[in-house]
Amino acid sequence: MRTWTGRVFIGISLDGFIARPDGDIDWLEGASMTGDHAPGDPDLPDDHGYAAHMASVDHLVMGRGTYEKVLTFGGWPFPDHRVVVISSTLESDDDRITIVRSVDAAVRLLDERGARGVYVDGGRTIQAFLREGLIDELVITRLPVLIGEGLPLFGPLPHDIHLIHEGTVSTGGSGFVQSRYRVRRDPVNRS
Repeated sequence: MRTWTGRVFIGISLDGFIARPDGDIDWLEGASMTGDHAPGDPDLPDDHGYAAHMASVDHLVMGRGTYEKVLTFGGWPFPDHRVVVISSTLESDDDRITIVRSVDAAVRLLDERGARGVYVDGGRTIQAFLREGLIDELVITRLPVLIGEGLPLFGPLPHDIHLIHEGTVSTGGSGFVQSRYRVRRDPVNRS
């Protein structure tokens, strides 16, 4: 039995994309992350809850595309976390990551390491973990921008996945809307 919690924390465009078709997230990087709410607003902290999210996880799992995007950020943003990259072809001598070839291999590694909280990032990786019933919580921040086409957050599923809405907050001037969901664990979800 799995002992870790799978968590998603991601920003999307209003039309449901996490990146442009080529993986570019310039529309996300250009958005104001502080908005016009007062500093220290308890409903939505200046970092939109990212620091608290990162404090709740000890591992990250991402796909090759997300990993390659992270490498463009200028500095390694995960010095205190163990990072697992799922790729069928990637070869790397980057000692900050462990490469596995499949979701099953990632799950085995997380179980072996005694993971407690796992940040699942990247569209295809999130979709694969959802299909396997490995996501427990989702925090989705919608930004007020339409990019028209791109990489969707969600994709095909073998069955409906029912969620419990735990709350939504919004920032004043920036227009960010952040919703928290928990995946229902009952026969309806078959997981």
